[in-house]
Parts: sequence; C-alpha cells; structure tokens
Amino acid sequence: MLGAGLNTNVARADQVDRDFQLARQQLDISPSLSLSPSPSSSFLQRTSSNLNEVTDRALELLGVRYRRGGNSPERGFDCSGFVDHVFKSIGTLLPRTSREMSRRGEAVEKDELQPGDLVFFNTMRRTFSHVGIYLGNHRFVHAPASGGKVRVDDMREKYWGRRYNGARRVQAD
Repeated sequence: MLGAGLNTNVARADQVDRDFQLARQQLDISPSLSLSPSPSSSFLQRTSSNLNEVTDRALELLGVRYRRGGNSPERGFDCSGFVDHVFKSIGTLLPRTSREMSRRGEAVEKDELQPGDLVFFNTMRRTFSHVGIYLGNHRFVHAPASGGKVRVDDMREKYWGRRYNGARRVQAD
C-alpha cells in the first residue's frame, strides 16, 4: 500500500513538472530574461533574476487547489494568499488582501506591464477584489474561485478584460 501512494506522488510530481515546463514555453519565459524598469520608478530596481524568481515560484504552484482564506500549498490558496505566499518566498512582505495589495507599490499602465507585476480585477462587484501575478504576453497566474486550481489565464479573454482594474509594481523588501 505504501508503494502505491509513493507512485501516485511521483506521478503527480512528474505532471506538475510537465505543466510547469509547458507554461514556461507557452509564455516564452527564459532564464536569461532581461527587462529594464521604467526610469520614473523610485523603487528598488528589480533584476531579471528577481523577476524570474517571482514567475518561477508562481508557476511551481500550478494546480494547487483554491481554498477561501488559504495561504499555503498544503491547505490551498485564495487569490491574495497565493500572491502573498509567492512574494513572501522571495522575502517581500505584502498585505493579506487584494484590496490592501492594490495600495502598495507604484501604479503601472497596462501597456507597461512586466513579469512579476500584480494585476487586479473586479470579480465580486467591487474593485480590486481579485489579484494575480503578471507573467508576460498578456498572461497571468492566479488562484481562481471555489472549485478551481492555481492556473494561467489570458487577460485578453472577455471575462478578464472587462474586469481589469489596474496593476502595481511592488517594492522588493
């Protein structure tokens, strides 16, 4: 019986690894990604390794189930718990709710988004009720609603496009 459980965990780990590699390919995220932050930024300049670390950590969590109030891979994530967990893993502390996160950092125009920026949506008839992490190429990773799992979506999809509220670039701690 122990062997069967081990085989299941190995198979799940292999599937997560395949999903992670596929997501990186689809998003065209390479380890040598180099982005220049806007010159007007008064915040600590993020390096390409920091950007890769944020997006890599986020993509490693693909498939973790949604749980309202959740903030760990073991218990599941809600949207802000997911973002908080990813940024905390690289040493950056964020507030716990998406609304509070929307007040941190510097506002970013949609056409100036960079991987690692926070993107916000109105999904509950109030602004800044949902948050995800921008990956590039109009895609973002997030923990969707009940019954869902951490996944990548395209901001150009009708649902997300109509609900987009803005983006923030947070300061690294």
